[in-house]
Amino acid sequence: MSRLLSRTRLAAGTALAGALISALLPVGGTAPATAADDPVPVHEGMPDDGFADEHEGEQDDTVGPGGTPSATAPAPADPVPGRPGDFRLAAGSDLTGLVNRLDAALPKQGLTELMEQANRSAGRDGDCGSTGIYGPDLLVTDRVCWENDDATSTEWVPQAISGVSDAQEDEDWGTSDAEPIAVGSYDARNPGRSDQASGREDCLEASASDACNEKGVRVSFFNQATKKYRHVLLVWPYVNSKEHISFDALHAREGRCTGTVTASCKAQNGIHAGGMVWYGNHLYVADTANGLRVFDLRRIMDLNPDGDAGTDDPTPDGLVSDVQDKKRVGRQSNVWYGYGYRYVMPQVATLRFTTARNAGDTSKNQCYTTGRPKASYVSLDRTGTDHMVLGEYCNFNGGTSPGRVGTYPMTALTAAVEGAPGTVADADLAYGLPTGGSFDGEPLWHKIQGALRYEGKWYFHRSNAYDNGRLLQATPRTVDGTDRLVGTEKALQSSFGPEDLYMAHGRGDGRPPRLWSLSEHAPSACGLCEREVYSYDMGEVVAGFGS
Repeated sequence: MSRLLSRTRLAAGTALAGALISALLPVGGTAPATAADDPVPVHEGMPDDGFADEHEGEQDDTVGPGGTPSATAPAPADPVPGRPGDFRLAAGSDLTGLVNRLDAALPKQGLTELMEQANRSAGRDGDCGSTGIYGPDLLVTDRVCWENDDATSTEWVPQAISGVSDAQEDEDWGTSDAEPIAVGSYDARNPGRSDQASGREDCLEASASDACNEKGVRVSFFNQATKKYRHVLLVWPYVNSKEHISFDALHAREGRCTGTVTASCKAQNGIHAGGMVWYGNHLYVADTANGLRVFDLRRIMDLNPDGDAGTDDPTPDGLVSDVQDKKRVGRQSNVWYGYGYRYVMPQVATLRFTTARNAGDTSKNQCYTTGRPKASYVSLDRTGTDHMVLGEYCNFNGGTSPGRVGTYPMTALTAAVEGAPGTVADADLAYGLPTGGSFDGEPLWHKIQGALRYEGKWYFHRSNAYDNGRLLQATPRTVDGTDRLVGTEKALQSSFGPEDLYMAHGRGDGRPPRLWSLSEHAPSACGLCEREVYSYDMGEVVAGFGS
């Protein structure tokens, strides 16, 4: 189908009249003014928000001396102390005004409608082929596999999982029977906003790959009723150098580098998004170095409302949106882009750690007994008063800790999201990981990719590079007057590349509680590797540990 407007006219930013403007007019009204697209003097565009960059290779088992899986330090004899104060979070700068401006500029879509219009087909159970990635200790009760390009992508790597059971207790989202599952993936290419660093190509050149730009994080919402899913790109709202509201892909550190990458304006890493909790209308995404990024499912922006990618759709601000160009993002030359994605969801709040970092080296995933923790993974405990679990991925390469976990009342996190900047959310509990046990010649208790508390006991997903990981269990106990987690001796063999954990309680579909997770490795990573989302019957998990 022919384009509604030519790209040449759009680039000039001048000809938004005629039929397009008429279509936007209210009855008896006047045409909306087309905003100028000229730079505003002394306006620098995206401000530096002070976020910290996370290092490359976050949550990678193979980051060690010589690039091989190893543990160069012995596990401590006793667990490191749990210090809830180290986990304190505080609300960052208020983003409400920016998101409201985006809301006024772009059309929106609700999650229920998005689920009904999901456009990608997932395989289920037997459709997914070989079960070679799974260990013998646990029977997989659900299997979901992706369309081929998602299953094999070297750009997008799945990490985080949540779903409607986290979102609300009755597991009934709106009027839909979709019972959505949400999976977060990060852009593993990490070249920054453009590959111009070190003399490489400009990402906008025709010869450049679609994967050239750092696209940050996307969330895939899976409709269990239809076996369809849809990607949503997470974005950061800001005011550009022309004083227009815009958005960028999600980066570990948002700063002024929005154009050509130079020596003084370096390419920025994306965030790993190793864990995710969907609670009410908010989606909490782990940002390893900083804390939590928060998104609102009522603010999903739709860049292609008519469903026809071949035409540029008019937007409420008098401009148009383009979902065919996969190399641009945000507002550029009076056109809205989203790296080719129809849906974008802007960040609405930030919850940042207040504790200073430990001075130790973290370049090989080391962790320390005190100081700011890493937000490597998160989950929700609904078996008592609702709490978020947050914990660290750590690798013994000279650090002093195998990792720590903490819990936050969801009432405190919600109050911080909805409160003024600086509103504090305190952890009410913290532990160091258990000690003891070994696995393939190294300590058992590190390389944790996901943790969940269920009916008082703790469950951990321990990865093992390109081989079967382990599901671990621990119980809180008081030992010599100190509260600590004590690990169950038995470990259950899990999937290749095990990641985050999510509990579906079965209140919506009447099924027994299921422990969901996902595998990250594409088939190109190893001979048996596959990417799937899967679940275990939680009763069998508990019985497998003997309690």
